[in-house]
Amino acid sequence: MTRSVRSLLVVLFDLSGLVFAWVGGLLLRFKFDIPPNFIPSLWWGLAILWPLHALACRQARLYRGIWLFASLPDLKRVLRAVALSTAAMLLFSLWYRQYLQTIPRSLLVLYPLLLLLYMGGGRLAYRMWKEHRLYGGLAASGKPVVIIGAGDGAAMLVRGLERSAEWRVVGLVDDDPNKWGHELSGHRVLGGLECLAEVLAAVKATDVILAIPSASGEAFQRATDLAVAAGAHVFTVPGLDDVMSGRVAVSWIRPVEVEDLLGREAVSIDAPLIASVLAGKTVLITGAGGSIGSELCRQVARFGPARLVLFEQSELALYALEQWFVQHMPGVVLVALAGDVKDAARVEEVFAEWRPQVVLHAAAYKQVPLMEIRNAWQAVRNNALGTLQVAECAVRSGVERFVLISTDTAANPTNVIRASKRLAEMVCESLHGLGGSTRFAMVRFGNVLGSTGSVIPKFQDQIARGGPVTVTHPDIRRCFMSIPEAAQLVLQAAAMGQGGEIFVLEMGEPVRIVDLARRMIQLGDYPEGQIRIEFTGLRPGEKLCEELVDDAAPLRTTAHPKVRIASARTVGGDLLPELRIWLDQRIQTDAQVRATLIRWVPEYRPAS
Repeated sequence: MTRSVRSLLVVLFDLSGLVFAWVGGLLLRFKFDIPPNFIPSLWWGLAILWPLHALACRQARLYRGIWLFASLPDLKRVLRAVALSTAAMLLFSLWYRQYLQTIPRSLLVLYPLLLLLYMGGGRLAYRMWKEHRLYGGLAASGKPVVIIGAGDGAAMLVRGLERSAEWRVVGLVDDDPNKWGHELSGHRVLGGLECLAEVLAAVKATDVILAIPSASGEAFQRATDLAVAAGAHVFTVPGLDDVMSGRVAVSWIRPVEVEDLLGREAVSIDAPLIASVLAGKTVLITGAGGSIGSELCRQVARFGPARLVLFEQSELALYALEQWFVQHMPGVVLVALAGDVKDAARVEEVFAEWRPQVVLHAAAYKQVPLMEIRNAWQAVRNNALGTLQVAECAVRSGVERFVLISTDTAANPTNVIRASKRLAEMVCESLHGLGGSTRFAMVRFGNVLGSTGSVIPKFQDQIARGGPVTVTHPDIRRCFMSIPEAAQLVLQAAAMGQGGEIFVLEMGEPVRIVDLARRMIQLGDYPEGQIRIEFTGLRPGEKLCEELVDDAAPLRTTAHPKVRIASARTVGGDLLPELRIWLDQRIQTDAQVRATLIRWVPEYRPAS
């Protein structure tokens, strides 16, 4: 059936609703025995109201919706059309009474009710019939699944699963006793979370979907633990924004991951403030191909920069990032440049040609054990000398804002990487102290989930190989945030900076790494004890607990609840000349590097 034919049938259906409501109202009023003197009223009404009703339907934009997906917006349009048609009928009644005969007053009630029943009910009946034809056969297919949650998110999920051949909803559980025994879209709420194991056994299901997108991290973790303890495969739905906006698709249902259990709240940023800093500007991002750098590129692109300059040492990482933008954000003006921040000539060339207005410096070495032994000098030169050269070029070029991404903690450092990052901060503080138009800001945060070399990808690989999972110490703890969260808060801090601040991102409560490993093993559906956890001992330069600030330096609050400012000792401008002489040397042994770092960074205490 062609589109024009379908449209014509819909219009004819709505026009026939007028006949149903007008004639039906008269029949009901006169108990199906219309007096002969009212027959002219019947025909006059049809003749005059038909075009007015057609105009009312068009005015209500009734033909924008698709009947198969008839929903609340379509019902609102039907109500608007019925109201307009009823108003037309009222005007006709007044006119007809003046010249011919009185229309029964009861028709003013019967007419809109019958019209609404016909037009709204017809659309609903069509959708039910069509969905039964399309998806009715799926109701008995698919694996049985229990939904955790019985709120708005669960309601949307259940409706989506009705069209899925993969799962078949057999019940719901929710901790609200008021919902027990009631039904949601025809599926019964069978009890609370504590009885999940009994429910799964009763309905013979092994799959569970968490439909609690607004729940706290603690509640989400409890639900997952109960499902895992019951031997179920645990899945979840997208975040609350996607669920409540109706953008949930069954294909988005995914297994619960360890990131879901860390209880990180959604980040709220001041988008207008960030846009005022980035929109229409040329933004240079060093280390653009890294885990943090690449996410910074994606986040910056959302704010409409005039040009995005990607500076990256790894050819492969630079190419992969460029291709991502070509595929997903082709409208962004990209400049992909290969280069090393230690190469002064290349850095000068980049600034001279592209004249960036905002610089996000994310290029850094960060693997603590690897750089601690036999690579200490390279770590210092990359992290400190690279920062010095990029920052000095920024000052000479009149860059508006320079943001140092202090990816790893630089407070009270006990290893070369941390000390070199603190030295990079001191470079920025010193340049800020010299005055000038460039606003310098430093941003500190801890571990980032899924970043290159982080613990979670390592554990995933070890679990996939059957173990063992190696943890350095049973009491080692770390704070985590997601890569997008870190990038968004970096931009927030960058926009807030007035110059010289060390911003600290709120990392939440520290998590025991051994607990993280156990959860990952459980989520992998491995029986308890099948994959061992081995403790290998602390690695060179590693702390049991990391610090984002100096113990004696209290944090100051900012306008953003997840961004604070750390106090640090004053760094003079005389630091730079002597530091440049040291960093320009060809080679230093690990012992020489540590000895000199102690002089430059008094808070540095090398771990034994």
